[in-house]
Amino acid sequence: MKRFVQWWLVIGVLSAGYASVAWAALPNLVMVVSDDHSYPFLGCYGRAELKTPHLDRLAAEGMKFRRAFTAAPQCVPSRAAFMTGRSAVACRMTRFSAPLPKDEITFPEILKKEAGYFVGVCGRSYHLDGSSRGPAASEEVFEAHGLRTFRERFDYVDASGQENVLSHVETFLEARPEEQPFFLWINFSDPHHPWTTGENPPAVDALEVPGYLPDLPEVRSDLSRHEGEIEHADQLFGEVMALIEKKAGKENTMVVFVGDNGLAFPSGKGSLYDPGLNVPLLVWWPGQVAAGGDSSVLISGEDLAPTFLQAAGVVVPERMSGVSFLPLLKGEAFEQEREFVFAERGPHGGATFTLQTLASSVDYSRCVRDTRYKLIYNVTPHQRYAPVDSAGDLGWQAIQRAQQDGSLAEAWVKKWFTLPRPVYELYDLEQDPHEMENLYGRKELAEVAERLKGALQKKMILDSDYLPLPIAAAKKKSQASEQGVQSRLQMFKKLDQNGDGSLGFGEFGNNRNESDARGWFEARDVNRDGKLDEKEYTASQVANPPKKQ
Repeated sequence: MKRFVQWWLVIGVLSAGYASVAWAALPNLVMVVSDDHSYPFLGCYGRAELKTPHLDRLAAEGMKFRRAFTAAPQCVPSRAAFMTGRSAVACRMTRFSAPLPKDEITFPEILKKEAGYFVGVCGRSYHLDGSSRGPAASEEVFEAHGLRTFRERFDYVDASGQENVLSHVETFLEARPEEQPFFLWINFSDPHHPWTTGENPPAVDALEVPGYLPDLPEVRSDLSRHEGEIEHADQLFGEVMALIEKKAGKENTMVVFVGDNGLAFPSGKGSLYDPGLNVPLLVWWPGQVAAGGDSSVLISGEDLAPTFLQAAGVVVPERMSGVSFLPLLKGEAFEQEREFVFAERGPHGGATFTLQTLASSVDYSRCVRDTRYKLIYNVTPHQRYAPVDSAGDLGWQAIQRAQQDGSLAEAWVKKWFTLPRPVYELYDLEQDPHEMENLYGRKELAEVAERLKGALQKKMILDSDYLPLPIAAAKKKSQASEQGVQSRLQMFKKLDQNGDGSLGFGEFGNNRNESDARGWFEARDVNRDGKLDEKEYTASQVANPPKKQ
């Protein structure tokens, strides 16, 4: 159901005599975004070594979310979803250097137009006016066609950096007409590279290394510096909130703190694994959001826009695919609770494509996740994995050395150093929260995989996604094809000497040329589990058949 602005609010905004009366009922709205910040890297989530008293207090006095996922593991498409309430695919923002199209309307613009808000953005770049480091050919197009639009969209626009954020928050608040409600989007650089702001980071031996990373001294060192920046972000957050209280008061103010994407470590930023998408989300609104809230409901980056709009009593446009979670914040029945969240991955940075391009620069993939299972669909599995923004870090260099000398555990070798990567990945997040064992192809999970594929298929169709869909059109099998399948099935049963329903390489390669057998075996082993099940063996088509010598 659409939510309509009450008639007295519309009249109040349009009439100067009643503006202050109408505005008094509206909350001030503040959104603070940290950069490259994964869940659970705050003290309030249980990271005992992290000193984040200001954000911990925000969580204690409001609500914290444990399953908040950005719509992409990169800053540009993620922020596009924050602003539009739509996926990066739907709002045409999957190319990292793209400016937000003119016809994509942001929720602060709606707040400004429909409820009279004074709206602004400041701090680190908001990333939605096109890359500032693009080639001259791009700059000419941006200028000629007026594609940089944020100074037209917002009342106040700054992108001068985190170091200037306090002065710009103050300037914004002083520029706001008296008593007018405001929305302010504040962007931090912390904890984005380079890690230089943490003055007294946690000791390396006090850290708990997450299970998705190998416990190496260099990884610990990187984590310490990363966490030092989170502590600096907390300090800056406290200063920002004190300034807002001094200049505007915090009565009837809703504050949202959220990460833009996950931490810049392997399996984090730039990947569709949970560390790349699962971010801290805290909401504070005294009198509206009860203290001590702790939710594991699925939240998408698409959901922030409709939630802010509904908090201001404004119509949520039908074009937004996000779901307002305001009822959850207010302790009311949440009838639209999500069954799934989705995310996309596309190009990163401004690099063009060559035969040597790594997945850190170009990788086309999509994912769908429910509360237990995750399906990842890799459309460019031939791209060799490399972590985004951390390939030069000591941790990744140590991981590479460990892989080269054979000391890296097989699970990480398989995850980061096997090529091609699997087209489909399926994880049981209840049993395997660090997404280390790909279960795609398991018979007992076939229905789970198809259910997730169906949800992803629907999302991709509704968003007009340009990638091939995960479920192909059914093909009518010819009689010859059916006979071929039956023949291969009989051969499978003959080769399955131990009767376990799968073929190891020894069974498959019996009485075959070893080199040819190895090539065919690996081509048919879709899920890369080192064995062939009946479906893999009898498939009429093979993704990468070996070339004839």
